[in-house]
Amino acid sequence: MKNKTNQTTIIYILASIFLAIIYREVFSIVFPSNPSSFSLLNNILFILFSGIILRYVLYKNDIRNSEIYRKLKNTNNEIKESNEKYDIVSKATSDIIWDWKITEDTMTWNKGIESVFGYNQDQVGKTSEWWFDNIHPEDTIKMSIKLYSFIEQKTEKWQDQYRFKCADGSYKYVLDRGFILKDENGKSVRMIGAIQDITKQKEEEQRLKLLETVITHTKDSVIITKADLNDGKFPSIVYVNPAFSATSGYSSDEIIGKSPEVFISTNADLEEHQKLINAIKNKEECQIETLSYKKNKEAYWVNFNMLPVYDSEGELSHWVSIQRDITEDKKQEVEKEQLIKELTQNNKDLQQFSYITSHNLRAPLSNLTGLLNLIEDIPIENQELKEIIDGFNKSTHLLNDTINDLVKVIIIKDNPSIEKESLMLKDIFEDVFSQLDFLIGLHKPIILFNFEEISFLNTNKSYLESILLNLLTNSIKYKSENRKLKISIAAHDLGDSVILIFKDNGIGIDLERNKDKIFGLYQRFHDYPDSKGLGLYLVKSQVETMGGTISIESKVNIGTTFTLTFKNR
Repeated sequence: MKNKTNQTTIIYILASIFLAIIYREVFSIVFPSNPSSFSLLNNILFILFSGIILRYVLYKNDIRNSEIYRKLKNTNNEIKESNEKYDIVSKATSDIIWDWKITEDTMTWNKGIESVFGYNQDQVGKTSEWWFDNIHPEDTIKMSIKLYSFIEQKTEKWQDQYRFKCADGSYKYVLDRGFILKDENGKSVRMIGAIQDITKQKEEEQRLKLLETVITHTKDSVIITKADLNDGKFPSIVYVNPAFSATSGYSSDEIIGKSPEVFISTNADLEEHQKLINAIKNKEECQIETLSYKKNKEAYWVNFNMLPVYDSEGELSHWVSIQRDITEDKKQEVEKEQLIKELTQNNKDLQQFSYITSHNLRAPLSNLTGLLNLIEDIPIENQELKEIIDGFNKSTHLLNDTINDLVKVIIIKDNPSIEKESLMLKDIFEDVFSQLDFLIGLHKPIILFNFEEISFLNTNKSYLESILLNLLTNSIKYKSENRKLKISIAAHDLGDSVILIFKDNGIGIDLERNKDKIFGLYQRFHDYPDSKGLGLYLVKSQVETMGGTISIESKVNIGTTFTLTFKNR
């Protein structure tokens, strides 16, 4: 700087002297009669003096410029250093940094806007309008009020949570913080902020709130304890839910910090207790049923689940115990066992009674039948007496049939497993028809067969004959008086099963009224004097004893169809 000042001064002096000499020569030529009017020496002295003044002025100016330059350089260095720090922070953080020049309403965003929200730079708006337009409609008003209150200096700090739209149209939860730059008059001119993606935190927060709601409102007791055993005892309690307090009578303040052993009954199963201790030592899940004590010393049964909870590093952090009061279940279980015992005994007693009754009634009935047979050979002239004896004879035979049916039911119930053999369906039906020869000959029904798909059936002969006898007898007994009785019987092969379809066009059954009692014991659906209500019950019992099923379809005055399914293996 000093050399430049000297150079400038010398140039000024030399140039001024040169111009003074030129001026003197020109003046001498123009005014030859007055050459003394221009003093070269005085001019040179003036030039030298002015040069000294010029040098001083330039020197002072150089000093001032140097100071200004130094300050500008320092300022530039600070700005450069600040920009470098800004770039480093922008690269190091996952936050979105934004810069809003409020007076100009221009905004700039760092590259986080692309990595977090998926926007390319050409998609990002240059004004605050783009920013506000992408805030979720439900959050815009609240966020705008808080922001402008901050800008107008009505609040000292600004941060807000809102949802910001991504490039794909979805929204992310963000936490936005900003600070204001003001001019010399205190007016807000610039705002710089950082947006942090907190979507995962929000989702986790919502999940935790949901879990908290479940734990708080569940009827099961929830106890959370520390991870490690406390002097060989259960870990100390850190949390209990309201259901636990309602069940046990202990408030959370009374129980937190204590061991769950205070609830364990002295009558508790020691094996179950040790099972729980071993599970805690081995960090394993465990479930037991044990007696526990309430605050008022009342004992109650609990189903006790102990679950280990691990942190992000795989270390055991807590135990969660879910307890359910099963006292009523235990009472019902005891009552159920007692009821089963009573029912079993009653069943044995009834079975014994049935045996005794059927056995004791058989001898008098045989004598009665024999006497009635003898009376048939004696001529009776009194018509009234003859009608009485006929009625007595009919009732005796009906009672005998009923006892025989009851004996069959008892035999079925006593023999759940039966012997099976391969039978030809045609032979079975011939035997049945021979037994019903009188009824068939009397009513002459049309009987159709279809055994083309299958001719053999692996089943019990006596049971199958009894089933067919009952179904055929019912069809004939409950035939329609308005049309010819028609019975069709078909067999279909289903691989390992056989379906028998038995269909008639009789008077039918009202299933809407009687569906639930079709196969019940002593159920009658028609006002027939000789109906005992045992036939269909006996049929169903025999079918199910052979491992089969039976179903019915029937309409009044149209007919009835029975579908019987048997396993053929």
